[in-house]
Amino acid sequence: MVSSLLLNPSPNWRTTVKSFAFRLFSSSRSPNPEQHSFTVSYLINSCGLSPQSALSASRKLHLVTPERPDSVLTLLRKYGVTDTQFPKILRSFPSLLLADPDKILLPKLEFFHSKEFTGADIGRILSSCPLILSRSLEKQIIPLYHFFKSILHLDKMVVHAFKRSPRVLLESVDKSLLPKIKALREIGMPESSLRFFLRQFPNVLQLKHEKFHEIVKEVMELGFDPLQVVFINAIQVFVGMSKSTWEQKMEIYRRWGLSNDEIMLLFRTFPISMSLSEKNIMSTMDFLVNKMGWKVTKITRVPSCLCYSLERRIIPRCLVVKVLISKGLVKKDLGFVSVLKPAEKEFLEKFVIKYQNEIPELLNLYKGEVGVLELGFASEEMCGIKQL
Repeated sequence: MVSSLLLNPSPNWRTTVKSFAFRLFSSSRSPNPEQHSFTVSYLINSCGLSPQSALSASRKLHLVTPERPDSVLTLLRKYGVTDTQFPKILRSFPSLLLADPDKILLPKLEFFHSKEFTGADIGRILSSCPLILSRSLEKQIIPLYHFFKSILHLDKMVVHAFKRSPRVLLESVDKSLLPKIKALREIGMPESSLRFFLRQFPNVLQLKHEKFHEIVKEVMELGFDPLQVVFINAIQVFVGMSKSTWEQKMEIYRRWGLSNDEIMLLFRTFPISMSLSEKNIMSTMDFLVNKMGWKVTKITRVPSCLCYSLERRIIPRCLVVKVLISKGLVKKDLGFVSVLKPAEKEFLEKFVIKYQNEIPELLNLYKGEVGVLELGFASEEMCGIKQL
C-alpha cells in the first residue's frame, strides 16, 4: 500500500500517505505512550531533530522498530545525504522513514546518480525538496528530466537547473511546464534564450498560469524585447517583487534625483538594478557620488556597477586610483567605467602592476594589507574612503 501510494500519488497523496502510515504503525488510532516515546527518541537520537521538531513530526509518524528507518537513513547517506540535512528533510517529510528502501527509494536515487548528480547534488536537492522521493520515477521524474534535457541538451545543464530550483521537480510537464514554454515560443523567444531561462530561472515555471502570463504581459508592455536576454531578467525581477516593493525601489532612486523615465531606462538597461536592496543601492551610490565625485547620471548609464561588491571591488579599486591621482600618475577626471568595469587581471595590469616601481606598496593597499595612512596619505579625502 505504501509503495503504491508513493509511486502513484493521488492529488491528496500527502494526506493519504500520512493517514495510512499512522494506521499501519499504530495498534489503534491513539498510539500508546511507549510507541510515541520511541518515535520521538529515534527522531532526536538517530535523525538529529530537536526535541520540539521531533515532537511535531511524531504526530505524523509512528515507529515500532528501528529496522526500516535505519535502512532508509543508511541508503540516503550512501547517495550523499549528510547527517546535517536529515533534520530539514524529516521535518517536512517524516513519513519518508516508512518508505521501502529497495523498491521505492533506490531506483530514484540510482537514476539521479546515473545522470551526473554528485552526492552533494543529491543531498542538496533532497534537503530542499524531499517530496520528490514520493513521486513516480516513470511518470514524474524521468519525463520531467527528459523535458529539461530536450531544451538544455546536456546532463550537466539539467543538473544545474534542478540545483537552482529543486521544487520544479514536482511540476507536471504537460499541465505546468509545456504550456509556459509554448507561450514563450509564441512571443518569439529564441531557443538560446529558452535555454538560459530554463537553466537559470526554472523557479519561474512554478508560477500559476495566471501569474506567469500576467508577468510576461507586463514585461512586454514595458518595452522589453523577447529576443533579448534582458527580457528574461525582467521576468525574474517581477517574480520576486510585489507592487509595494517596486514603488519602494522607485522612491530610493528618486532620492538620488532620477525621474521616473530615467529609472525605467535604468531598469530596461539592467533589470537587476530594481532587485537590489535599499542598503546596497544607498551605500554604493553614496560612495560613488559623495566620496568619488562621479555624477549620478553617468553611473546610471552603466547600472551593472551597482551590483559590484563595495568592500571587495569598489573601495579597493578606488583607493588605488585615489593614490595614483594624488601622485599625479593618472588624470583626475578618470571615469568610473574605466575603474570599475575591467576584469580583475586587466585592472591589476593597468592600475597596480604598471605603477609598482613608483609605489611598491600599491598591491598591498589593493589587497587591504596596508592602509592609506601607512603609505603616508593623510588627506581628509583619502581618510574618508578608508573609513567606509
